[in-house]
Amino acid sequence: MLKTRRFGYDGKGQWVFKGEGDDADAAFAALAGAPAIFEEWIDFEREISVIAVRGIDGGIVCFDPAENEHRDGILRVSRVPARVTDDLNGKARIAAEKLLSALGYVGVAGLELFVARDGRLLANEFAPRVHNSGHWSEAACVISQFEQHIRAVCGLPLIDPVRHSDCVMHNIIGDDMDDIPRWMTTPGALVHLYGKAETRPGRKMGHVTVLQTHENLRNS
Repeated sequence: MLKTRRFGYDGKGQWVFKGEGDDADAAFAALAGAPAIFEEWIDFEREISVIAVRGIDGGIVCFDPAENEHRDGILRVSRVPARVTDDLNGKARIAAEKLLSALGYVGVAGLELFVARDGRLLANEFAPRVHNSGHWSEAACVISQFEQHIRAVCGLPLIDPVRHSDCVMHNIIGDDMDDIPRWMTTPGALVHLYGKAETRPGRKMGHVTVLQTHENLRNS
């Protein structure tokens, strides 16, 4: 995997080499000469992410890890809880706490990790901001990642982000906007649109989080 070092997101700034015949010149041309890193392809079972928040006083709290599903390099679905052991759950949280502490970071950050097929937990990347894979928190927790971020940067107390419901979050991407009428009438669904004026393929237009306390989650 060849990735630009900066400004890469939602599948942009990436080139996957699938065989020895792949054209390296074409890959670098596609990335427009931007500084890049070359990474080994990991045979992973699933990707999870941890949303962690660190306050000015150094205190850290973490949301439950989410299990993420990507298509074409774009996050499509986050499911909570992630299908991982208690041991991996704990290791993911510890990794996020160590990262934020080492950076002296204040606010919310997202840490993405691969669960390798051999049982290892490998960090993929982190985002120093509120993160798409944590948007579910506004529907399924007593406090969202957004409020936690404001609390952190303002020096207010952080709250234990207790999760009251299992959930599935779907990103609304491009023509998925056509499904909004259905989501608006789905019991247990919280629809959040971003107010973008133009719909384009691959563009995130919003998200919807469906709580497990309702029957329709089985079809999510």
